Amino acid sequence: MAILNPTPADRLVDGAGRPYFLWDCEVSMPEFVERLASEDVEDRAYWLGKMMRQAKPDDVFTFVRPERIATDWHHLQRYLGRTRAFWNWLLRTWNLIP
Repeated sequence: MAILNPTPADRLVDGAGRPYFLWDCEVSMPEFVERLASEDVEDRAYWLGKMMRQAKPDDVFTFVRPERIATDWHHLQRYLGRTRAFWNWLLRTWNLIP
């Protein structure tokens, strides 16, 4: 059984309604959620990678299932920066990527 400690919903956004992990751009929570659901895999990968790079790992799973990350892995890993090794390790440990 996995034990996660996500940020409470009322603390996920700042006073302007922007997710705390998107401190460097003007995107509201509804806009962010919409971008994560984009049919455009590159657009979706950019926003997913940005969240995976800047949010607490537990918070990532508030928005996406690990299987979605695995599905988009080829497209999003270039957006992970220094966190790429962590996410690669985690997904391999869970047998979601080869």
